Parts: sequence; C-alpha cells; structure tokens
Amino acid sequence: MSDLPRQIGPFRVVRRLGFGGVGEVLLAIAHGAGGFEKPIALKVLRAELRGDPDYERLLLDEARMAARFDHPNLVGVHDVGVSNGIYWVRMDWVDGADLGALMGAGAVGEGVALAVAHGVCEALAYLHGLSDEAGRSYGLVHRDVSPTNVLIGRNGHVRLGDFGTAKATRHREDTSAGVRKGKYAYMSPEQVRGAVLTAASDQFAVGTLLAEMLSGVRPFEGGGPLETMERIREAAAPELGGLPTDVAAVVARCLKRDAAERYANTGELSDAVGALRALRSASDAGAVGRWVAGRLAR
Repeated sequence: MSDLPRQIGPFRVVRRLGFGGVGEVLLAIAHGAGGFEKPIALKVLRAELRGDPDYERLLLDEARMAARFDHPNLVGVHDVGVSNGIYWVRMDWVDGADLGALMGAGAVGEGVALAVAHGVCEALAYLHGLSDEAGRSYGLVHRDVSPTNVLIGRNGHVRLGDFGTAKATRHREDTSAGVRKGKYAYMSPEQVRGAVLTAASDQFAVGTLLAEMLSGVRPFEGGGPLETMERIREAAAPELGGLPTDVAAVVARCLKRDAAERYANTGELSDAVGALRALRSASDAGAVGRWVAGRLAR
C-alpha cells in the first residue's frame, strides 16, 4: 500500500486488486452526502506508464467504448477523470475474486464450470453483437478471455472485464510485447499467427477455459510459452477424454483450428453451453456463490 496514493480524485484508495501489463485495478471508496460510502474499482495506468500520451489515450479509448456497454455479465464502467496527472476509470467492484485465483485451489465441479462459461458466453455474445446508431457492427473482439479477466462474486454473478477493442488491442500488441506475457495459453491459432481476428477467436478462448476448469489442464499446454503457442498454432484435435461426452463435443468445436468450423456466432455457443448447464445440478447462481465463498475461506 505504501506505493499507492491514499486518494485519487474523489476516491479513497484501499488496496490494489490486481494488475496487468498496462494497467492496475484498485479498490477504492466513493463518498457522498450523509455518510454515504460505496466500494468501487478504479483502473489506472501502471506507475511507469503514467504521463505517456499513447497509453493514456488507450485507457480513455477503452473506457469510452466500455461506457456504451450495458449487460449484467460485463463489468460496468461509470466515469473517467484525471487527478494530479493520474487518469482513472471508475468501474463496478466485484466482491469475490477472479477465476484464475479461484481455480488455483483445485478442480471446479461441472455445474459451476458450465455456469461460469455460460456467463462469459452471454457477455461475449452481447459484445460481439454491438452496433452503432446506424446499425453498423462495431466488430468487437475481446481478445483476452482469460481467467484473470473473469470476475465472480460471492453472489454467484459472473462478469467479464478488461474489454478489448480492435484498435486498443492492436495498439497494445504493436507497442509492447510484454503485454502478451501470461496470456498466450488462451490465444486462438489465428491470434498466434497475427492474423485478422473475428468473434470466433474468443470462442477458442472459451473452449480453453471450460476444458481447464473441468480437467485442470489447458488443452494445448506445453513445456513453456513457445511450445504452447506452437501447439495452439497447429491446433491438432486435443485429448478431451476426461471431459463428459456432451461437454467435450462443445469444447472440441470451440477449439477447431479453422475459425469457420467453430460456432456460427457466440450466441449459438452460449445456447449450447446453457443447454449443458441446464442438465447439471449445482449450476445456479447460489451454487456458484457458495463455491466462491468456500474458495475464499481457504
């Protein structure tokens, strides 16, 4: 906490929640009249990038786009400001943890895993379907569907965060190779090759996430980043024998090397995952919330 400011704009900083290659997220308190207090999340640039106009523009562009979103499975963005040279983005705080931290404590039950995957799919279907006032698709692709960007509350609510736009992601990839570090395992073959991405790329990441939650192993895991990325590039049909047959069929389609062989759209994938979820017990929000609370209590 010693390296964090006590106050950013009108918000009192409590602690750091997490950080990535470009930004960090802080837990803060918003104050109002009559003793009103509300915990929020603040996204700011990492200290070494503050003052860099390119990264400040990246943060603001992402926030402006995310402010258009209105979906229960997406982290809400509410305000942007600058204080003492620090640009900040005010977002919803999720009282829980990210999927990466939660998976670190052991395997995930079928019902919970499918509920989490379904929430992610619902968020992506909305994101991929967004269009402007003239009805023209934004063509949004998240590009970073990975465990640290899936937030799950004690209430069992699943939210996808760290929204990517084509422009913002392209800027990140062109200007800082280090931003990719730690995310390679969830890339699609076309993303590894540096090809143009479509919504089908996010489906590949969903398949990887679902397989990992249920088996504890990523389908294309290698001995290191380079070997893993080469396996993803080749995308030979992975061994999914440890998964239930119906789930394995959905995962296998998500993990097709050819993007055209995956689901026609993410809404169709969401329907497929939702149908699998409906066949399992302990797959409602209450069960997910109990799972989160149990993991956090360890």
